[in-house]
Amino acid sequence: MLQPIHKGNEQRLEKLGEAANRSIDRVGEVAIAKITSVEDRYLECQAADCETWSTEGIGKISGIFTPMLEQVFVPLELDRSTLLPGFGASGFYDPADFSKVDIWALLARTKRDPIYSQIAILAWGGYGKTTLLRHIAYTLSKNQQPRSVPRFIPVLLLLRKYRDLLTQDKPDDLATLIEQHHIPSLPAADGLRMLTNWARTMLRQGKMVVMLDGFDEVPKAQRPLVARWLNAQMRTYKNSVFILTSRPKAYTEQDPGDRLDYNTLLWVRKFKPEQRRDFIQKWYWCQEYYHHGKTDTPAVRKAATEAAEDLLSQIEAREELNDLTENPLLLNMIALFHRRYPSAELPKRRVELYQEMCVLQLRDRPGARKLETLLADCEAQTILQMLALEMMQRKEERVDQETLLERLTQYLTSQEETVAAAEFLQQIEQISELIVQREPEEFEFAHFSFQEYLGS
Repeated sequence: MLQPIHKGNEQRLEKLGEAANRSIDRVGEVAIAKITSVEDRYLECQAADCETWSTEGIGKISGIFTPMLEQVFVPLELDRSTLLPGFGASGFYDPADFSKVDIWALLARTKRDPIYSQIAILAWGGYGKTTLLRHIAYTLSKNQQPRSVPRFIPVLLLLRKYRDLLTQDKPDDLATLIEQHHIPSLPAADGLRMLTNWARTMLRQGKMVVMLDGFDEVPKAQRPLVARWLNAQMRTYKNSVFILTSRPKAYTEQDPGDRLDYNTLLWVRKFKPEQRRDFIQKWYWCQEYYHHGKTDTPAVRKAATEAAEDLLSQIEAREELNDLTENPLLLNMIALFHRRYPSAELPKRRVELYQEMCVLQLRDRPGARKLETLLADCEAQTILQMLALEMMQRKEERVDQETLLERLTQYLTSQEETVAAAEFLQQIEQISELIVQREPEEFEFAHFSFQEYLGS
């Protein structure tokens, strides 16, 4: 008599269990969908922040269009010559060029070799460090990375933007910085609310690539504190990937007590002729494409090709222009100049070209990056003109440091400037990079053509 009742109870309990499981599954599916939806929106916002070709310090010019980043991006060549022995055997390099590193191959290996999860990329100004990070962030946000690279969540932080925040007595940790400061600053992020502890969870699980741009743009007095903060975050979130960019001096000349010491150190190589050609062809196609109302026709492509070939032929005909275009920023400036004056040959506009470059390096780029500099407040170009003139008269191409400081002191005094010669030289070298130190305590202009222009 009891057996059927018992079987009936079992069946009812089984159905109740199935219903409960379905209910739990639905709750789980909703939660997963919610998490995925929020993450997708974050990725859209991070991509939107990196989608245009942005060159800081170069203002909008009438008749010249701003391309999308991926329309003109040219991959940079990274050099592994300072890496630890054995790096080349890991498959990151080009077999035809042992020291050349593929950044995507490197990111593909970080899960298996955590030693490569801390990458420092060094180069002087204008060599494309920021653009490279923007490309990585955009590519990961759009899930367009090579198949061998995991679906990392990218976070691109400009250190100059947060330098004051990071040097407070008790600065926020990285997860808080991302959620409370980075995300709200992204385009179209109004109302975006991540799940509780989302950034902390992603960082601890090693699902994020944190890109920190411009350590050199942190004032020297603040760098030890920022370095200490960065080291603490890398220890706390050791499973995530960190990529830092900096100019060489700021990275290598740190205080021993509070210094950054990334496991993988890469250098950006100069632009090669094939990279130069690739950029100019892409850039001119964008100009003609947007000029004709986003129309891509044989006539548009022909106009772009003719303009690009004209510029390339002018660059290749002059040795000093060849040298200048090894720097992507200066190449971009020359392309802008060529577009603005399509009927003029570059040699006939040399004075205007170099003047724009000097204004860019001494005033516009430092101002755009909010660098702590005295160059904008003193007659920096006048001082450099006096130096270049004396060097031309003495038929010098290089000056030792002691002589250079003596001359700068005289020039600064004659212009009634109160800045010290040593400080002026340091900022000219590290911020404008119009003067460089080729050998220890020996200085020269970045290119002799700058000396000729300033001394004329």
